[in-house]
Amino acid sequence: MTDVPEKETESGETAWRRLHPRVVWVDALLALLSLTPLAVSVTVFEGRVDGAFWISGAVIGVTGVTKGVSDGLRWFKTWYRITDTHIELRTGLLHRSHRTVRRDRIRSVDTSAKLRHRLAGLRIVVIGAGQQSAGEPAFALDAVSRGDAEWLDDHLIIGRAVSAEPDEPVADTSEPETPAETVHPIAAVRWGWLPYNAITVWGLLLAAGVLWGAYWALGGFGIRIDRWALGLADWESLGPVRTVLVAFAAVWLFGVIGMSVNFVAEWWRFRLDRVSTGGESVLRTSQGLFSTRVVNRDDRRLRGAEMIEPLPWRWAKAADTNVISTGLSGGSLKQNAAATVLPRAPRAESRRVIGEVLGDPVISAPLRGHPLAALRRRIGWAVNTTVVLAAIVWYLEWTDVLPGGWWPWCGVILPVGVVLAFAGWRALGHAATPGYLAVRSGAFYRTTVALRRDAVIGVTVRQSVLQRRLGLATVTLTTGAGSGGYAAVDADAGDAVDFGDEVSAGLLEPFLTPRAE
Repeated sequence: MTDVPEKETESGETAWRRLHPRVVWVDALLALLSLTPLAVSVTVFEGRVDGAFWISGAVIGVTGVTKGVSDGLRWFKTWYRITDTHIELRTGLLHRSHRTVRRDRIRSVDTSAKLRHRLAGLRIVVIGAGQQSAGEPAFALDAVSRGDAEWLDDHLIIGRAVSAEPDEPVADTSEPETPAETVHPIAAVRWGWLPYNAITVWGLLLAAGVLWGAYWALGGFGIRIDRWALGLADWESLGPVRTVLVAFAAVWLFGVIGMSVNFVAEWWRFRLDRVSTGGESVLRTSQGLFSTRVVNRDDRRLRGAEMIEPLPWRWAKAADTNVISTGLSGGSLKQNAAATVLPRAPRAESRRVIGEVLGDPVISAPLRGHPLAALRRRIGWAVNTTVVLAAIVWYLEWTDVLPGGWWPWCGVILPVGVVLAFAGWRALGHAATPGYLAVRSGAFYRTTVALRRDAVIGVTVRQSVLQRRLGLATVTLTTGAGSGGYAAVDADAGDAVDFGDEVSAGLLEPFLTPRAE
């Protein structure tokens, strides 16, 4: 029996569907399991059954019941349907919403499943149609059956008609068969990449967060991990400094182990493929151990790619890899996970993957460097920052807000700023090939962007007062994909105008004409 309503109503319109009812039971079971810590506290750790216990139990119980009722109402009041031209979603009980997205505006289909969804045969489908740029919430179906999710994956991006409904018997066997998929593998995970992703500052933050949470959680059971940790410290033989260093190393190691486990769980069986069906293709990534995820990105929306090299990992020649596509905006901490097509990997592998995805080696092309005036500008920033900060600290000392003697220490910032200035200047560059443009910049995150020429919808050449005195200019390439604009920062003024004129097919030619004497 089919899980969904029939394809058409008696009036011939496409029928509305609900989310899968199993999602209500899955979330209700999760709410019930949330009471487990209280039971463990009483039966295993012999926790005290006092007023605080009953208050905690009541809070958790009410939260669980509220979540279960909310999920039931969400299932009851969520409807969706897919027609030949649109996908529609109705939600809400008191505040009702009816959203419509044209199918030809869909950029990506992201199918994911947490462990509880996998056990229940459910999937979460998030449809990307440029909502981030418009400030709208994601178009999400949480959750549908695995068969429905596979059908949505197959039909929403690659333009097939809705005649082949999921789980629906085929009445006319004379209809043409669905074209077979052609899979071209591009990349797969290599476990040698684990150190690039595990040894990060996020490991320390992860360890600190876990230990802090464990301190408060176990404290309710009468377990004081702070006393246990202090009991392990050998203050007399090691001394306070060495003890702190050993503790820091232990926390860091704990964080590395946690990040390693996270990398394995997130990138398990990762694959990057180009899947072609009936003359159309998508860029597909699949990954995940406990929570699986499959993302299909329409190749017709692909506008370029970017390679990001964080400063701490530049010495190891490691880089992050994202695609630039309409509807997949970057700039957030997660950099829009749908845009990520490779875990942090060696720079050579990132270049190879981008070259294969774009079909052009522009990401590996030599870039035209920017003049020494750009370095002088950055050194000026470092000097000015140091002087201003030292002046502020001196003033606070003079007014007795801070104790005296601190302002000379601000000079330590200067050499650090000079090093960053040099790194930022070395990162600057731009290049052009017949099909693509490349720009690079960034001291902390050196980002190399490869952008299709036909994706550029505008060119801006800008000069500040200081840039004009130094003979510099910034060229910004405007596009309807990614962050919306990518800049060649502090290029030579003459090169900047030439580069902008080449990109804009002669629109800047009047600026190249010398003024009459």
